[in-house]
Amino acid sequence: MTLWAIVPVKPLRRGKSRLSGVLTEDERTALNESMLVNTIKTLKAVPEIDVILVVSRDPSALAIARDYEARTVLEDGSPELNTALRRASLVAQTYLAKEILVMPADLPLIKPGDVQKFIAHSGNPPEVIIAPDRRHDGTNALYINPASLIDFHYGEGSFNFHVDLARKANARVEIVESQEFALDLDLPEDLNLLHELQAQFTKTE
Repeated sequence: MTLWAIVPVKPLRRGKSRLSGVLTEDERTALNESMLVNTIKTLKAVPEIDVILVVSRDPSALAIARDYEARTVLEDGSPELNTALRRASLVAQTYLAKEILVMPADLPLIKPGDVQKFIAHSGNPPEVIIAPDRRHDGTNALYINPASLIDFHYGEGSFNFHVDLARKANARVEIVESQEFALDLDLPEDLNLLHELQAQFTKTE
């Protein structure tokens, strides 16, 4: 086993709180559950990925992951995202993972072919491949080879932080601009954009 996909998941009932002005708690929970299932199914359909590892402190999220045959890591207490990812990465490396792909569970446009195209940019380690969000602030996909090459620095400005860490590690850095990876659902305007894109797609069918 070489390539592990790590999916960090916030508690399903508490995630996407910035959408509270347009969605009820139950609606946000249902949205989080559906996006998690879609993400796992998408990654499972990518033959280059050997193992999917979901890390969360929410037992409900981990139960859903196991239902779809993903491995799981239960966070202890309330660690921040980077601590959780470090732990998940160490678990993967313990099982001889050589490459890591970190992908959040809130990319509604992602399909297996998009992930394959992203992974196809790899092949010349040491390397870090990054897909930024549409604001060029966050990191919506992060491929690291070898798996221990750089640390995680998610949070505000993570895209530039990861690029800098990769360059300091003398890694080959490739930035992948992709509409499918760029759209994550954090703000009401993101949800509006998703609905607009879905409407455009429906018209072209």
